[in-house]
Formats: sequence, C-alpha cells, structure tokens
Amino acid sequence: MARGGQGLARVAVVVRAGAAPLWWCGVFAAGIGVSPPGLTGRRIGVLAGAALFVVAAAVVACAHRGRYGALARSAARAGKHDVLQDRAVSVRNWRRGHRWWLLLAFAVALATSFAVPAAGGLLLAGTGAGLRLKAAWLGRLERAGKTLLWVRVDWLDRRGGRPAGKAVGAFRGTGIAAGDAAPGGARRRTAALV
Repeated sequence: MARGGQGLARVAVVVRAGAAPLWWCGVFAAGIGVSPPGLTGRRIGVLAGAALFVVAAAVVACAHRGRYGALARSAARAGKHDVLQDRAVSVRNWRRGHRWWLLLAFAVALATSFAVPAAGGLLLAGTGAGLRLKAAWLGRLERAGKTLLWVRVDWLDRRGGRPAGKAVGAFRGTGIAAGDAAPGGARRRTAALV
C-alpha cells in the first residue's frame, strides 16, 4: 500500500460471512439427520435441536458485544491512503480460511444424528442465525453513529478472521456511503435508473 495505507475489511461483512454457510450446512445436516431414528427418537431429537438452535443463536448474537461497542466508540477515521476491501473479497477470504472448519462442523452434525436426530444440524443453523443477528446489530450501530466500521486485514489474518479478537487493536471508520456494502454487511442496493 502506498504511503503507509492499510487494507481494511468491513467488520459487519466479516461477521456475516459465516452466516450463510453455517445456516445451510446446518439445514442440510438437520434434514439428513432426521432420517435415522437415533438413540432418543426423532421427536426428542428435533425438540432438543430446536432448543439448541435458540440458545446458539442468542449466545452467538450477544457474544463480545461489549468489545465491539468499545472498538466502535474509539474508531479513528480511515486515512486517505487506506484501501477499502470489496465485500466479495472479504467474504471469499473468510470462507476460504474457514472451509475445513465448516466441513468438520457439517460432518460432526451429521454424525450426532445417530444419537440425537437433527440436533447437531439445528445447532449449526442456530450459529449461522446468530451471526446474521450480530451483523444486523452492527448495522444498527453503524447507522446510529453514521460511521461504517472497518478492521485492518493483517489483524484479521493473525487470529483466524475474528474482527474483535485480541489481535485487533482498533477499528477504523468511514462515512456511511463508503465501500460496496450497506450497514450490517449486506450488498448495497443500487437505485434503479428510470
């Protein structure tokens, strides 16, 4: 990067990157996992899975909110030489870095179906739903502060892509219109030309 600029990735995009793969892996694992009756039977397995879904979604959505809030409040403005990473690149990098973990989680969720049908898959899907809820909360935080939150890419690479991990010293902020992702990390909707 020229003149001391840093590569920056959107915090909400990185948080949201795992939501879809975890959700779909969980849904498929739960769907396949209903087939064997398991040790507990299907009804108990699905009820246990539903409880695990709710608990996982709540825990993941609320985890580390204090740290995210503190980093957001102390966010410095991004410099003019900082390079804002595209949304698609941030998502692709996170998914590439976590593909083996996703595959392992899917395999474990399937394997648990022989004991408690569908429970492992619903737990995985709940984790994905929790990440989506956390990204939505970050979007509300960004809208309230009228600042999009960014994290240095090199800090993400050190600790497995956690945008509020120990390696992250601070967030950077830009105006609400910067980059190609809306607050919360979703694709920015472009106005249709009339």
